[in-house]
Amino acid sequence: MIVILGILLIVIVIVLIEVPSLLKKGLKKELWVFGILLFFGTGLNIAQGLQIDIPNPMDWINVVYKPISDFLFGLLR
Repeated sequence: MIVILGILLIVIVIVLIEVPSLLKKGLKKELWVFGILLFFGTGLNIAQGLQIDIPNPMDWINVVYKPISDFLFGLLR
């Protein structure tokens, strides 16, 4: 629980530092991208803090390309 509170405290500090300058400059699209990335990053950090197993993106890439690789190597033999 302390880990989650620490992460959320850091996120609040980041928002308080970054958002006013983005609003002042009128950067609406950048603010949306910042918010989305911060949301996903916060979620991943909380999951990692709770020691939830997060799959590696390379595992998904291997699942997609392994059959193609096996097929091509079978043709080359």
